[in-house]
Order: sequence, then C-alpha cells, then structure tokens
Amino acid sequence: MMKKAILQLETLACPTCMQKIEGAIKSVTGVDKESVKVLFNASKAKVNFDASVININEIVKAVQAIGYDVLKVSEK
Repeated sequence: MMKKAILQLETLACPTCMQKIEGAIKSVTGVDKESVKVLFNASKAKVNFDASVININEIVKAVQAIGYDVLKVSEK
C-alpha cells in the first residue's frame, strides 16, 4: 500500500545538500524513486513509499544517517 510522507528538514544550506538527501531517500527499499522531491526553499522532502515494505522511520533514519535533521514528519 502506497503512502505519502512529507519530511520537514532542517534549513538546507546548499543545493548539494538537497541532492544528498534525495539520494539517501531514493536508496531506501520500498521508496517510489520517481516520487522523491526535495524542496530547497521550504526545506521539505516529499516521498511516496510502500508501507507494506518499510515504515517512515526507515526513511527518517536514512536522512539522519547522512547528517541531516528531520524536524517533523507527516504521513497521508
């Protein structure tokens, strides 16, 4: 079952950060790679994922693992 999530990130300092975060999220099994969007100005990441394969915490962990903070998560 596909779910949508929006991750509120710490303020992004540079476009490179954006690419790193996008890459980290895309590397998580169960993430719809086409859906991953990191919004630089809003410091948010949008992602669709298969809730039967992973939960949102796995995605949060992937972002934290590369050194970025996730302030808030909302799921739809």
